[in-house]
Amino acid sequence: MGLTETLRFALRGVTANKLRSALTMLGILIGVAAVILLVAVGNGSAKAISDRIEALGTNTLTVTSTSRGSGGLTLAAADALTDPVLAPDIVSVSPIASTATTITYAGTDYDINQFVGTQASWFTAANSPVRTGAAFTAEDDRQGRRVVVIGQTVAEELFAGEDPVGKQVTVGGALFTVTGVLAEKSSTGFQDANDTAVAPLNAVREVLTGYGPLGSILVAAADPSRVDAVESQISTVLDQRLPAATPGTAAYRIQNAAQLLETQTQTAATFTTLLGAVAAISLLVGGIGITNIMLVTVTERTREIGIRKALGARRRTVLTQFLTEATLLSVIGGALGVAAALIGARFSIVGVQPVIVPSSIALALGVSVAIGLFFGGLPAARAARLRPIDALRYE
Repeated sequence: MGLTETLRFALRGVTANKLRSALTMLGILIGVAAVILLVAVGNGSAKAISDRIEALGTNTLTVTSTSRGSGGLTLAAADALTDPVLAPDIVSVSPIASTATTITYAGTDYDINQFVGTQASWFTAANSPVRTGAAFTAEDDRQGRRVVVIGQTVAEELFAGEDPVGKQVTVGGALFTVTGVLAEKSSTGFQDANDTAVAPLNAVREVLTGYGPLGSILVAAADPSRVDAVESQISTVLDQRLPAATPGTAAYRIQNAAQLLETQTQTAATFTTLLGAVAAISLLVGGIGITNIMLVTVTERTREIGIRKALGARRRTVLTQFLTEATLLSVIGGALGVAAALIGARFSIVGVQPVIVPSSIALALGVSVAIGLFFGGLPAARAARLRPIDALRYE
């Protein structure tokens, strides 16, 4: 029997019971679509994280504390980093104190994840320009003025249809005046980069966080080529200001954008692999469904197999026919799954825009063919082993 004839018989077998075949293909469709989409979500999340880190610029470094309890970064230590003698390659230093809080406007409450207290230099160093209105100034920080610049998400939640600039909001029982709205940033899906508000450091410490340790310090180097030199200069200054609790360890940690990007890339790759592995379970379930359906099909067509063998059909011919039917179910289901994934990737999933890579499509289709061959092997072998006399006697 030729290839064309084999395919014709396989198609006839698949379409003999359309509903059963459709349900079988649905299992493969869901599995393939899940694998492609979840891997795409992982890739999209990794891309969003990379974009956010790269947006900080290659000339920024972040200093965080490794101390617990009463130790930590201080405003005096941050001010010391502006020393032109000890740190000549540092162009700006932005101490940061942040917290989660509730903002209220016109009787509407909104829980904000990141209310940042910092200095005016932060907007340039963090590459966070103001879209409308204006940022606060160094004088606003010195005077402790209660002004705030909000992110896009906060503006949409509290000021739907209104211009927030000039409006007053209540934060921690105190009134803050909105002076501007930040330009929109891409988000990872797990943390909304636009769900933020930025206010002068002195005002935030007075109203919200108190005058304890800082959360971090954002340092900008004069040039990307001087990042390593700036890291050394930071260490020189902070080693004098922040003695370690135990010998041989530092009371602070310095990370530049490249280090952050490498760490986040590794984490995202692990996360993507995990998502793909979880989705692959549904493909396994779909393969088991193919085995079940093909075993039923072999049982129903026992007499047909007996007649074909009695007329001279060889064992290999029967084996090939049922393997082709199983593979056909799997391939059609896989192709439909790819189509569903391509459509689904047009939409945002948990705040992440999926990024489909061609390799995931090729892999999913390859796995579909493998599933058809592997899980269809047992029913096909069972059909091929039937003796003509036993098959003809089957009722």
